Amino acid sequence: MHSIELLLDETTDRAVRDSWQVLADAGLPSLAHHSGATNAPHVSVSVAAGFDDRADPRLRRIALALPLPVAFAGLIVFGRPPRGLVLARALVPTADLLDLHRDVHETVGGAAPVDHATPGRWMPHLTLASRLSPDQLALAIVVLSEAEEAEEATDAGRVSTSRLVSMRRWDSDAKVVVGL
Repeated sequence: MHSIELLLDETTDRAVRDSWQVLADAGLPSLAHHSGATNAPHVSVSVAAGFDDRADPRLRRIALALPLPVAFAGLIVFGRPPRGLVLARALVPTADLLDLHRDVHETVGGAAPVDHATPGRWMPHLTLASRLSPDQLALAIVVLSEAEEAEEATDAGRVSTSRLVSMRRWDSDAKVVVGL
């Protein structure tokens, strides 16, 4: 699948990567195991079988709305066995973020975006792990909660302000990222 993605500021990116590593250190599936150069914490704004690159100039104009401040909500779970569960951290869907999402959707609408990426159904999130079994999901929640408690106790790793700072298009066929 191809995607339009929003990337995080450096501090928030590092905090998400730290969460990935906490999961990996516990022996759980994690995006820390994906060592590709294009692997980065991101919020998928649109997902489709493909995008017409002629939309890139319009997407670049939409990206001028960045940076956008964001706040994180709790953990959320997508999917179901046997394919596996996805553990993610939800973002609070602000009016600005929803407007940006709608603008992207309208710009690439001819690309037949998947249903869960359409306005009114989209849940902005950062994926932490995928293909989890129910037992792994339970352990992942415990491990992440313990890591957060340890950070709060030392006030280390605190991210006070998070921002979405850039947009990119991932072309899964060519395996390339196009900055927008």
